[in-house]
Amino acid sequence: MARRGTRSSTYVRRAVRHDRHGRSQRSAATGPHLPPLKNRIDTFDMTVAAAADFLRATWPDELRNVRFEVGNMPVGEQNGEGVARWWTSSTERRVVIYRLPIQRLSKLHRDDELHQRMMIESCVFRATAELIGKDPWDLGPDRFNF
Repeated sequence: MARRGTRSSTYVRRAVRHDRHGRSQRSAATGPHLPPLKNRIDTFDMTVAAAADFLRATWPDELRNVRFEVGNMPVGEQNGEGVARWWTSSTERRVVIYRLPIQRLSKLHRDDELHQRMMIESCVFRATAELIGKDPWDLGPDRFNF
């Protein structure tokens, strides 16, 4: 009777990664079989990015080299009008949208995902209009026709 190869010749050891403390690495929180976690910060960032992409496609000459950024809170003293929702600088070609004032201080008549997204987009549109000196409704005229 012929003997098959020994176990050591057919066994392949799986590589185990260890960190500097000798522990193995942990797997991802969601794993490959679950969708990625959805949170308010990522949703806010994606909404700002989508609105900025739309505006750049609609107004390519006016928004060339404009940076859209997301900040947590405005820094420094506030004016008498309340907490700023955005900041623009025409010399730096920069628009900063502040996440916390928009998410926490905006009074929505219906607090659902659609109305939150519309509030974020309206802030991006108003900030961009302020930067380029146009009316916010002129930035996407075909977007609001139903």
